[in-house]
Amino acid sequence: MTSVFNFTFVPWFRSVAPYIHKFRNQTFVVGIAGEAIAAGKLQSLAQDLAMIQSMGVKIVLVHGFRPQVNEQLLAKGHAPKYSHGIRITDEVALDCAQEAAGQLRYEIEAAFSQGLPNTPMADSTVRVISGNFITARPVGIVDGVDFQHSGLVRKVDIAGITRTLDMGAMVLLSPFGFSPTGEAFNLTMEEVATSVATALQADKLIFLTEVAGIRVHPLELASDENPVDTELPLAVAEKMLADLPPANLPTDVGFYLQHCVKACKSGVERSHIIPYSVDGAILLEVYVHDGIGTMVVDEKLEELREATEDDVGGILQLIEPFEKDGTLVKRSRTEIERDAGNYTIIEHDGVIFACAALYPYPEARTAEMAALTVSPEVQGQGDGERVLKRVEQRARAVGLDSIFVLTTRTMHWFIKRGFTQVDPEWLPEARKRKYNWDRKSQVLVKKLQA
Repeated sequence: MTSVFNFTFVPWFRSVAPYIHKFRNQTFVVGIAGEAIAAGKLQSLAQDLAMIQSMGVKIVLVHGFRPQVNEQLLAKGHAPKYSHGIRITDEVALDCAQEAAGQLRYEIEAAFSQGLPNTPMADSTVRVISGNFITARPVGIVDGVDFQHSGLVRKVDIAGITRTLDMGAMVLLSPFGFSPTGEAFNLTMEEVATSVATALQADKLIFLTEVAGIRVHPLELASDENPVDTELPLAVAEKMLADLPPANLPTDVGFYLQHCVKACKSGVERSHIIPYSVDGAILLEVYVHDGIGTMVVDEKLEELREATEDDVGGILQLIEPFEKDGTLVKRSRTEIERDAGNYTIIEHDGVIFACAALYPYPEARTAEMAALTVSPEVQGQGDGERVLKRVEQRARAVGLDSIFVLTTRTMHWFIKRGFTQVDPEWLPEARKRKYNWDRKSQVLVKKLQA
């Protein structure tokens, strides 16, 4: 049992550690739908957020309270009223919202006061601080509808929130704001979270919601293993929103997406929509490469580029398992440091997931592509082809006519991509002198189109 545990834990921890390092001292704004609390998820969410905070992340938590307010209204014999996706807050609804907010803040503070039961962090203290950090203004009358005590965010007290976070506390915000004259306004969790994330220029905006995420092409669902798009470029998300009808209900496709797009356009690099129904959803989204929900990003996070000396450690970590099993020829750190500029890599959030090196033989107008490696975590997603295309571009740019590879196990992958097998005698003289006849590597060549 111990050996099995070690076998699974060690690679898992190695894959998670770069994200723990990357997110230390970053700021996350987390919006939790009131439905999540109503579904009994508060305790597990509090434990996960406490754990994330313990790893150095600064957290602003914004709670929703739609179902709690509706429950209070119905108990008083009043039906909830909405228009344009916003609650119409009359005097009764305002009282119900204040009662619901007070109760939820009590429950949330109690949940964070328990630490992490049955763990070494059981006695840890998570200090939660609330305050009048939001200044609001009335929605007013829209299309003849008077929204009364419903409001919009006018200003966020950035300095106050920042000072509180720097003290090591978690900031807790209810969807309420106050005017300079002290008038209370009922806001939406989604708008508060988006406004705060934008004002703070937070590193992440995360919505824990009723929906699993976004799928750009629902009709493709049956033939795709993943039910949602885990990464959605901002331009694609904007086009999708433009093609959708107005989103007024939380279950509408564009309801949370519109806020993610707004945040990304305003400088928040990553906005996430994840399902609260999955245990540990926020941990899976933040610390696992592909996440569990949909992340809207202003640009593609995976960067295809040439390596530098700073990437040597990541390249070594990527290729080491393949050297051990004999797929690749072993290369020393000194050799990779010397040849770092020859490598093309794919990097995501500081982690290298694919690489290949190009060694030119100008006298023969060809080059060897060596150490083509793709992490097992992302195999089958096209990263190998992306690296191959970039290597081909680099070879063409220096006037070469072909590239070749030596392989013992992946011959068919290269043949599918336009390589043909040749006799080792074809190799340039300089490379032929280093050819290992005992290894019996297959030599494959691809002619480059001009």
